[in-house]
Amino acid sequence: MEYLSFELPIKDLMDQLQTCSLVGEESGVDVKLACSQIEDKILEKKKEIYENLTPWQRVQLSRHPDRPYTIDYINGMVDKGSFLELHGDRNFADDPAMIGGLATLDGQKVMIIGTQKGRTTKERQYRRFGMPNPEGYRKALRLMKLAEKFKIPVVTLVDTPGAYPGLEAEERGQGEAIARNIFEMVQLKTPIFTYIIGEGASGGALGIGVGNKVYMLENTWYTVIAPESCSSILWRNWDHKEDAANALNLTPKDALREKFIDGVIEEPLGGAQYDPEVAYLNLKNSILQNIKAFSKFSGQELETQRQEKFIAMGQFKG
Repeated sequence: MEYLSFELPIKDLMDQLQTCSLVGEESGVDVKLACSQIEDKILEKKKEIYENLTPWQRVQLSRHPDRPYTIDYINGMVDKGSFLELHGDRNFADDPAMIGGLATLDGQKVMIIGTQKGRTTKERQYRRFGMPNPEGYRKALRLMKLAEKFKIPVVTLVDTPGAYPGLEAEERGQGEAIARNIFEMVQLKTPIFTYIIGEGASGGALGIGVGNKVYMLENTWYTVIAPESCSSILWRNWDHKEDAANALNLTPKDALREKFIDGVIEEPLGGAQYDPEVAYLNLKNSILQNIKAFSKFSGQELETQRQEKFIAMGQFKG
C-alpha cells in the first residue's frame, strides 16, 4: 500500500503493527493485546483523517495509485468469464484509454464502457493516463448504439482527467466527437447509468456521462476543470490548486447538493483501495437496483427522463 502525504500517520501506525506482529513471531511472546491496541489506534486515526477530508485531499485520494480502475471494477463485478471486450470505432482505430464490452451481472446483460488508466509507466503511456482520443469516444458511441439495438442497459465508468489534448486529437475532431456523444446519448432509447469512480473532469467525462442516473463514489470528484488547470489559468501557476479545489465545489457532497448527481456510493473507510471487493459489491448492487427500477420504462420514456434531468440543471436569469 502506498500512502499519500496526509495518510502518513496511518503508515506509522501500520509499521508499528507490523513490527509488533514480527516481534511476537520471533520471540514467541504473546503480543495480541499490544497489537490489538495498535489496531484500535489505526481505526481511530482513519476515522479522524478520512471523515474530515478537504476537497484537495479528496482529489488526491481519487488519484491514489492503488485505487481500482475500470478494468478492476469490471473483473470484480461481472459474472466470471462473461466480459467480452469490443474494439475499434470502425473509422480510425482502437483507443486503449476507452474500453468497453458486453458482460453479465448476476445473469443480467449489460454494456460496460469506461475510461482506463495504467499502473506502470509503460501502461500509463499506452492508455494516455485515461485521456481518450476522438476514436475512444466514437468507439463508446458505437457500443452504446449496439446496446440500444439489442435493448441492453449501458453502464459507464468515468475516471479521466479530461479528453486527450494532443494535436492529433484535435486534428481528428475531439470536440465534435464529445459533442456527438452528448447529442446521441440524450436520445438513446436504452437505460444509461453513469458512475464517477475516480476523476471526472470536463468534457472528457461528459462524453460518456449523460445517464438516466449519475452517481459518484465517495472519494471522487466531478467538475468542469481539474484544480491544477484552474489554478494555472487564474494564477498562472499550480500553487493555488487547493484554493481552486475549494472553489470548484467538486466533491460528491457538493454535486449532490447542486443536483448534478443522483447519489453517492459508499466506499470502505479510507477509500476503495483498502477493500476493493466491498467497493465492487457496492457498485454492482447499485447497478442492479437501477436496472430493475428502469426496466419498466419504454425507450421514449427513458429518453424523455434523461433529457429532462439535464435540462433541469442550473438556473437562468433573464
